[in-house]
Amino acid sequence: MNENTPVSPDTAAMGRRRFINTAALAGLAVGVTACNSKPDSAPAPAAAPAAPAAAHASGGASAHLKPGELDTYYGLWSGGHTGDMRVLGLPSGRELLRIPCFTPDALVGWGITNESKKIMGTKADGSLRYTVGDTHHTHASYKDGNYDGRYAWINDKINSRIARIRLDYFVCDKITQLPNVQGFHGIFPDKRDPVDPAINYTTRVFCGGEFSIPLPNAPTEDASKYQSLFSCVDAETMEVRWQAMIDGNCDLVATSFDGKLAATNQYNTEMGAKYEDMMSAERDACLFFNIARVEAAVKAGKFKTIGNSKVPVVDATRKANADPKTALSAYVSVPKNPHGVNASPDTKYFICAGKLSPTATVIELTKVLDWFDGKLEKIDDAIVAEVELGLGPLHTAFDGRGNAYTTLFLDSQVVKWNVAAAIKFHAGDKTAKYVVDRLDVHYQPGHINASQSETVAADGKYLAVGCKFSKDRFLPVGPLHAENEQLIDISGDKMVLMADHPVRGEPHDFIIFKRDLLRPKQVYALDDFPNAVKDPKESGVFRNGKKVTVKLTSLAPAFSMREFKVKKGDEVTLILTNLDKIEDLTHGFAIPNYNVNFIVNPLETASVTFMADQPGVFWCYCTHFCHALHLEMRTRMIVEA
Repeated sequence: MNENTPVSPDTAAMGRRRFINTAALAGLAVGVTACNSKPDSAPAPAAAPAAPAAAHASGGASAHLKPGELDTYYGLWSGGHTGDMRVLGLPSGRELLRIPCFTPDALVGWGITNESKKIMGTKADGSLRYTVGDTHHTHASYKDGNYDGRYAWINDKINSRIARIRLDYFVCDKITQLPNVQGFHGIFPDKRDPVDPAINYTTRVFCGGEFSIPLPNAPTEDASKYQSLFSCVDAETMEVRWQAMIDGNCDLVATSFDGKLAATNQYNTEMGAKYEDMMSAERDACLFFNIARVEAAVKAGKFKTIGNSKVPVVDATRKANADPKTALSAYVSVPKNPHGVNASPDTKYFICAGKLSPTATVIELTKVLDWFDGKLEKIDDAIVAEVELGLGPLHTAFDGRGNAYTTLFLDSQVVKWNVAAAIKFHAGDKTAKYVVDRLDVHYQPGHINASQSETVAADGKYLAVGCKFSKDRFLPVGPLHAENEQLIDISGDKMVLMADHPVRGEPHDFIIFKRDLLRPKQVYALDDFPNAVKDPKESGVFRNGKKVTVKLTSLAPAFSMREFKVKKGDEVTLILTNLDKIEDLTHGFAIPNYNVNFIVNPLETASVTFMADQPGVFWCYCTHFCHALHLEMRTRMIVEA
């Protein structure tokens, strides 16, 4: 296929059929070398070492930093099945931190301390409601079209939860479960408030429900009774503000820079319950929401509620929104089973990648708004380009210079293409060469993002791509291979592969932003914790019947009490405050046989509650190396029979 071949209905259908034959009928067997859409492109080489960083054609950018040299970018990555968020430094690719969210973490005591359990959610007996998670997408809060360093959010697809991360301390502070939603996948914050133009920062986060279910949920195999919900969460309170009933499912989410539109691509408009039904239609949709109209409808009481939830639910189905002048939603037709919708940094376009079509679709946002205003006859006229890129296009990133970068899953490539040239080509200028460059990656790439990509400050320096298979790129470690995250220099005309990074599966999406946008705090404020033990003299054992509170402080290299006594059958709440004020001086606290282990950072307070059900002497010790006398830093818990 020529990379600039016009996309006639017959040609596009032929490309789609070829993709289905090579992918769907083979069970999407990504290990098979796929047909390449560029005739002169060779198959991806096996385990070829990357060129030395100093030899890069784009000016010598290097992923290797000198000892003590700091990275210039932060990366926030999903952790996948570990249910957490990873913090990377770039360009080195060094993992700096894991922020636990949805699953317990033994290092910091997440899911063990009372404070973390309150955030995660518990059953009536005090045990965690969920202990598994599946994080996919992470995004951060905006101001003036760029990241503002306040918050980041991440989803849990399994249990339809959204977590908020405070970026001053890099900790999760709130988790919300979306009602009546299964398979919460796409997520994106707004970039300004559309109702009040003076509010030019994030006030809400949009969440797409992927799996359609009966509403309210009830056992039935009749998929015609299933529907999906698109949800809006308040950025500050983390409460669900409203939901929208839609036709089809949601995949990923994007928002416009003016705050007026939110969108989700839909890969199953057929509402199929089986995969062959989910790809029977040649075109699906990119669904747009007029945010101001939705909020006005909620304010006017034009909503219903579902089941036990009190969240307002508006009707955003096709039938209820046929009149553009009153419509809350608009369905733009795009091919086929699209996977990804991304906002260009020039603020003009949303781009959907076809997945089961070799195409990317460019949608002009002013035309979508024109349709809502009755100035555009057909919503599909908002499509200004639909061009072929290669086999299995998934996700798209941007460099701020008018170029887009899309992953080709089956071709194992990243394709660099110019959006303006694609629009000219679509309009009939067949001399417009929109494909700029191709780069083989290893192997079967999925998510992709570039430095500052979906902000007005996109700088086109680094591109990261998450490859779902590493095959022969790393030492074999048994059947479960590492995945491969690759770093690419995009500062020049040609993409240059800089580094491979093995990563435990299965991470998904990520963002990359300049380090000067964050000012993380190194020490907590003692007054932030209502139960803080502010002076070692406040330490002690305080009894109220069978409920006992033990108050402790840590100050290297000692705890404030050398021992403390409780009785068998007591419910013990232990409160520990770290009184050290020195940066990086963290203490831990572990109790053998009691499933207790957590940390307290400088001037942080944490607590645990447990039943003293085993009599004896139990040495409680500091688990986090803190001092030359770290091994001697301990206290005794004596449980009397």
